[in-house]
Amino acid sequence: MRSLLRKICGRVGPLGALLIALTFIAVAVEAADRPRLEAFLKVTGFDVALQGIALSAHDAPMMLGMRASDFGADWSRTASDVFAEEVLHGIALDILEQTLSDDLLTAAADFYASPLGARLVAEENASHLIEDSDGKQADGAELIEQAAPGRVEQLIRLTEAVDSGGVAISAIREVQVRFLMAASIAGVLDHEIDEAALRQVLGAGDADLRESLKVTGLNSAAYTYRGFSDAEIAVYADVLEAPQMQEVYQLMNAIQFEIMAERFEVLALRMADLDPGQPL
Repeated sequence: MRSLLRKICGRVGPLGALLIALTFIAVAVEAADRPRLEAFLKVTGFDVALQGIALSAHDAPMMLGMRASDFGADWSRTASDVFAEEVLHGIALDILEQTLSDDLLTAAADFYASPLGARLVAEENASHLIEDSDGKQADGAELIEQAAPGRVEQLIRLTEAVDSGGVAISAIREVQVRFLMAASIAGVLDHEIDEAALRQVLGAGDADLRESLKVTGLNSAAYTYRGFSDAEIAVYADVLEAPQMQEVYQLMNAIQFEIMAERFEVLALRMADLDPGQPL
């Protein structure tokens, strides 16, 4: 099992490379201490955002063209163990300890500890934990239809600011590739996958994925920030577009997707050991 894990995790993908680069930047400054990192996770709402990663585990069998029932009675427990909240939290802290400079921590914490920042985090946390994503999307789409052009413009600024580098698509593809390759190596699939061919097939859908992410991101923003005025949304957009906050979000995005990719690789190993003989 350990040699198989080393084989699966031996590659450093784009997300890992980004985190390595950010680590070299961060070591030049004083690293934040652990209690302050814990406070950072809470005040920014990053701790709740990490919980959303666990929800993605439900899509794992579908990504393999299979169903949860194909992995027997232990599927739910296994997925919950691999994506346990304390595990995700611990990994995030370990990475932040090596990559988040004190200056960036202070910049983010100062804003999110302000009255407006605290209100924004509260609503973002509530939105992250909504299980009815289809309902949220529908409500958000209706709000967009009713909104004045100026408000829509500010909401677009928000969605673009949290992924200014446009890494979401490549990151999602990287998670898919690493999971499918891990599943292939671990023997979950009954056939081998050629990585180059897989990347080509997935890449063919990038245009559709890009458009889908724009729509869902805008709908989610409309729903999440429905209780805020146009002026408050504009202030938030200004804050997110500031250079230091751009660095913070670049780092948090990289951490989220790297954790997701690593956990999916671990899940592939665990799926290989599951006994489908017992029904769910």
